[in-house]
Amino acid sequence: MQTASLLHPIYYFSSRRISIKSDGQMKLGGWNSSQPRFNGRGQHLRFLIQIRKTRLFVISNMDDGHAHAPALEEDSNTNHAPSSEAEAFFSKWSPPSYLWRGLSVLVLAGQVIIRILKGKVHWRNTLQQLERVGPKSVGVCLLTAAFVGMAFTIQFVREFTRLGLNRSVGGVLALAFSRELSPVVTSIVVAGRIGSAFAAELGTMQVSEQTDTLRVLGSNPVDYLVTPRVIASSLALPFLTLMCFTVGMASSALLADSVYGISINIILDSAQRALRSWDIISAMIKSQVFGMIISIVSCAWGVTTMGGAKGVGESTTSAVVISLVGIFMADFALSYFFFQGAGDSLKNCV
Repeated sequence: MQTASLLHPIYYFSSRRISIKSDGQMKLGGWNSSQPRFNGRGQHLRFLIQIRKTRLFVISNMDDGHAHAPALEEDSNTNHAPSSEAEAFFSKWSPPSYLWRGLSVLVLAGQVIIRILKGKVHWRNTLQQLERVGPKSVGVCLLTAAFVGMAFTIQFVREFTRLGLNRSVGGVLALAFSRELSPVVTSIVVAGRIGSAFAAELGTMQVSEQTDTLRVLGSNPVDYLVTPRVIASSLALPFLTLMCFTVGMASSALLADSVYGISINIILDSAQRALRSWDIISAMIKSQVFGMIISIVSCAWGVTTMGGAKGVGESTTSAVVISLVGIFMADFALSYFFFQGAGDSLKNCV
């Protein structure tokens, strides 16, 4: 081991100039005027001006009397410590799930818009999803709208009858259904029925790597899975809203006539006087926006599912909750934008 250290001495002096004299002395030169000296007869290495924190371990060779430095240990620069700590922190840190899932909603919405504008739509799958969202959801939507209409009729008729405003009941019901109740109730039913199905299906495909199989086969999952669902929801919701409005008004008129003695003709005449074409148009616009929110949120939560069956269940529940919150927020924003100032729709019904 001693012979090996003589044959392979290691000198490391931080890339500074090294000169060896014939008498066994070795001189190191830096970029400044200070020069460390290393004498073969000594046991220490001295720096007149300390440039870097360096520790040298000098071992004396007993064979030839000269010293050599087989190893040098250099302290790490303290200026790089914060950056290394920051790199370690960011390498271990991952954003919260709600943050990157929220960003995935925006990214997915942008991809869907671009695909639709480019015409890259799988029309066969779109028709299948349209049948699923529309005709297969009519029954539960109409049943819900009928009972909601009758419940509101009970409250309105009781209070308006005491005030002698029987001819205003139909107008109030028509405005409430067209502007708020029909689009919101229909969207809630669709979010619970269709949105949960979208999230569960895409989540199952994601955890079972079926979406990766589509990519391997050359198909874009956004074109095949997401875009048809968004188009189907956006087209089916306005028609479902219109049907729910009609059924809700019919059930209200029947209840008012059979229980409270207010003629159906009075209810319908009052509703005709109060309604404007913009009320119906605004309801359809709202429902279309709600359909986009439901489909995009559900698909985004589905394609970002992780964790097997448990992750699929959590994504399905979270997708429905986030969709409902998005519906209520969008409803407030659209109502504030559509209906500003004092209204005069009921002045013809009094």
